[in-house]
Amino acid sequence: MSPETARDGKRALRTDLLRRRRALTPEQRADHANRLRDVVLGLPEIARAGTVATYVSVAAEPGTGPLLDALAERGLRVLLPVTLADMTLDWAVYTDAGSLVPAGHGLTEPSGPRLGTAGVHTADVVLLPALAVDGRGMRMGRGGGCYDRVLAALDPAVLSCALLYDHELVPEVPAEPHDRPVAAVATPAGVTRFASRFTSRTWTSPRPCTR
Repeated sequence: MSPETARDGKRALRTDLLRRRRALTPEQRADHANRLRDVVLGLPEIARAGTVATYVSVAAEPGTGPLLDALAERGLRVLLPVTLADMTLDWAVYTDAGSLVPAGHGLTEPSGPRLGTAGVHTADVVLLPALAVDGRGMRMGRGGGCYDRVLAALDPAVLSCALLYDHELVPEVPAEPHDRPVAAVATPAGVTRFASRFTSRTWTSPRPCTR
């Protein structure tokens, strides 16, 4: 698949999936968020973890609010991303909803001390946003590339798990050279794991980080 074909395919897939997200009612989103929390808490890697890196959901993304509080209540160290000017991700510890502040691109970020871009490497599990993942584990985000960079540098022993709605596990995601796969997907219906992550690929120039 040529880069142009992949980009066109992603654009069409993103448009469809974002439309379907916007069509969900507040009640459906709340139900999905609670079910997703329960699925993630059931992961054996979460039971063994001391630190979990995740994110604050925005708009119609699968809700992470109940999950954030549940992880913190278990005594886990929860890391959240902070977008830097060069579009890489710094990290800070989540304490509670009161520690979150508005940020650019409609995102919400933690207000605590910054840990640096390497902070994510202290995590035992990394939960990340996506719009779709296919049967190979190939992840499609919103096109910013922030999480592709995180995945490219992540220890393969660390579980990388994308959080999705059930219908966003799709047959194929059009892949470009910089795209990175995840090890698993969690949806309100359960967990799907993939055989292995792809081999390393050369990263291209950064773009604005919008997931």
